[in-house]
Amino acid sequence: MPAIAPDAAPNGEESPMASQQVTAPDDRYKWVALANTTAAMFMATLDGSIVIIALPAIFRGIHLDPLAPGNISYLLWMIMGYRLVQAVFVVSVGRLGDMFGRVRIYNSGFVVFTAASILLSFDPFYAGRGAMWLIGWRVLQAVGGSMLMANSAAILTDAFPADQRGFALGTNQIAGRAGMFVEISAPRRSVHLGDQCT
Repeated sequence: MPAIAPDAAPNGEESPMASQQVTAPDDRYKWVALANTTAAMFMATLDGSIVIIALPAIFRGIHLDPLAPGNISYLLWMIMGYRLVQAVFVVSVGRLGDMFGRVRIYNSGFVVFTAASILLSFDPFYAGRGAMWLIGWRVLQAVGGSMLMANSAAILTDAFPADQRGFALGTNQIAGRAGMFVEISAPRRSVHLGDQCT
């Protein structure tokens, strides 16, 4: 006579308790995935141009006039380099996610993004070398951001059932738009606070 698992019904069918035990981890996973990818989308879009409000302090710190002849390229790369690199790499890293696992590439993106952010918090050089230090790590940060953006939607598509997928993807996209909105509103707030300080 075959043995029956403790959570199985007498007729051999799976009991409701066993079904709950199987689905509960998946239920938790989808909400963790939503929270994680939403935060990642917010950060990846926020860092696109939020640096604009800090540019005066950055260039003062490295003793470089970005409007002087020959220095305008530093200013342009500081502002536009992140978006450019992100646009170039987002398709490629999305394909890498298909090949090697979306979660693996996504987690690697978090590591790259965080490491570059830490290295951007200080600059041991001045003038042109200081600007190149910041631009280089900002390019790497953009690679990490593209790894996050490219795989967020794919992870949510895998994690959520069809009847909840629209909600998850919509929430994720709202976070991305919110990051862009903060970029627009932050400079005004920064100028206002600067006026108050002076």
